[in-house]
Amino acid sequence: MQHVKVFVMMAGLTALLVAFGGYFGGQSGALLVFILAAGMNFGMYWFSDRMVLKMYRARVVGPEEAPDIYRMVDRLRERAGLPMPTVAIAPSEQPNAFATGRNPENAVVCLTAGILRLLPPRELEGVVAHELAHIKHRHMLTSTLAATMAGAVGMLGTMARWGAIFFGGRDDDSNPLGLLVMGIVAPIGAMIIQFAISRQNEFQADATGGAIAGNPMSLAGALERLDAYSRRIPMEVNPAAAQLAIVNPLAGSRKQGLLSLFRTHPATEERVARLREQAERNP
Repeated sequence: MQHVKVFVMMAGLTALLVAFGGYFGGQSGALLVFILAAGMNFGMYWFSDRMVLKMYRARVVGPEEAPDIYRMVDRLRERAGLPMPTVAIAPSEQPNAFATGRNPENAVVCLTAGILRLLPPRELEGVVAHELAHIKHRHMLTSTLAATMAGAVGMLGTMARWGAIFFGGRDDDSNPLGLLVMGIVAPIGAMIIQFAISRQNEFQADATGGAIAGNPMSLAGALERLDAYSRRIPMEVNPAAAQLAIVNPLAGSRKQGLLSLFRTHPATEERVARLREQAERNP
């Protein structure tokens, strides 16, 4: 079901890009903007492992430096049917974790020093399983595609706004006010869809992670604990890398009405509720 939801959202982003690009710049204009956005985002995608580790000031560790963690990741990745990822540790005291890398063969699972210190082993297994699920479902690729299309719509929106202000539209029949509204509404709509895809990816990683760990409630307990710690222990990180973390390291992820549409992570309460239902279905 999660695959279907993400597919529909990606189709919506594509339709928005094609329609808006065709209206404002024609097919060639839309294609040019898409290529520019793709170049920027796929650069991030291809070099994501090194760039994100640098943003978190993380270092790669081997089995000699962190034998217990290495064995845990190795055991869970085998259960998930994945190659062994690179293991890294970030120095932050806020308990958190993320996965990155362009494919399962070049993946990284990173844990903060805080999560290693504050989470019980069973809950830590749930977190690692969640990150392995992101790798298994290739969520980095999905997120990059969504960011590319949303970025292209954003560029077209900027062009539309300046065109409406300085040129009054494409021709005498165009409506400058309508073009200006489109230049504002379309990018916001694309951003909302992009964030919705991110939230669906988190739900999917929760479900798959719960299955990999063998106990969805271990992940549910970890999410509640991490959400509470994220409010008490700050983390300095680039917002571009913050969305990769299992819980938003910059703010708690509780429901806030319409503001929830602009969240990269679902509300922790909803994630825990779904994991609890999963545990009840598969006792």
